[in-house]
Formats: sequence, C-alpha cells, structure tokens
Amino acid sequence: MYLETAQELKRKQNAGNQNNDGDKTLQELDFEFVLFSSAFIDYDYIMGLIAKSTQTTSKTKMTRQQLIDLICSSSNLMDERDDIVAYINSLPVGQSLNEKEIREGYQAFKTTKANSDLADMANKHGLAPQTLQAFVDGIMNRMIFDGEQLSDLLAPLELGWKARTQKELVLMEELVPMLNKLAQGREISGLAAYDSI
Repeated sequence: MYLETAQELKRKQNAGNQNNDGDKTLQELDFEFVLFSSAFIDYDYIMGLIAKSTQTTSKTKMTRQQLIDLICSSSNLMDERDDIVAYINSLPVGQSLNEKEIREGYQAFKTTKANSDLADMANKHGLAPQTLQAFVDGIMNRMIFDGEQLSDLLAPLELGWKARTQKELVLMEELVPMLNKLAQGREISGLAAYDSI
C-alpha cells in the first residue's frame, strides 16, 4: 500500500515540478524506498520465479497473480513493474519455459513494446516512425542528447521557430521518460535541460 501511495504522490510531485505550481510540501517529499527493498526479491529472482511458474510439475507453484502481487510489493522493481506484469500476462498458458527463455523473451517483449510506443509517439507528433527511432537510437548509442539533431528531426514539419520550439517541448515531455527508462540509470549527457519540463 505504501508503494502504491508513494508512486501516486511521486507522479503528482513530478507533475507539480513540470507545472512549477505544485504544492511546496509535496515537492519537498523524498521517498525512501530502501526500507521496502529486499535483496531477496530482485530481477534475477523474479525471472527465475516466472520460469518456475510455467513449469508443469506436481510441486506447488506460484500462480501468475501471486507472482504479480510479489512484484507489486517490491520497490526494487518499481520502474519495470508494469512491463514485467504485462510480460507475465502475455506468456502462453501451459507452455514450459526455462529461465533463459524467460529472460530472452522479456528482453524481446520490452524491445517490441518500446518500438511500438515510439511509433505511436511518432505518429502522434506527425513524424516518420523510423526517423524518430533513428533519433532515439543515436542518443542511446552515444548517451548524448544533441539539440541540433532534435531541430533536424522536426525540420520536415516546416514549422516557424515559435511553433517548432513548442513542438520540441511537447515531444521531449513524452520522450524524456522513455529515454531515461532505456538508459536504465545511466546519465544521458545534455538531457538534463529537458528533465524539468
């Protein structure tokens, strides 16, 4: 329950920072998830449990719902929780998978989901999906955000400087969380200017 409340308040906190008119008390909250963190429930452990839950043995196994509840109770996996739950729900029923297959399947699932989300974002902003994908790939390969490349990305829209600036801000508001997720805790140089959008 604490984690659910903390996530909701953190979303409101981020929205307040973006709008610069959020509740001062809410903006000053610092969430301590370490207390709820467990070395026992980590990524490797969860991948192993998912694999075991697909096995057809006579031993008692964890149900998908129990597995999802365990993931939801762990602060270690807060950033990936939604993806892991969606992946668990996408697994075929009655098919035994080993841990290696689960890991590879999860990575493929995340890649497909990220590509789909990026294509949706491109379509929403009037960009070619492959162009936006190349832009994101360029950032992730170098771990450097280049504002000039962002201008080049939006050049085909033939917008005036004011409209282009607004379009950049709207696009980056959606793109920054995706880039941070793809970076998995690593810093992307030059992106900090957009973190406070």
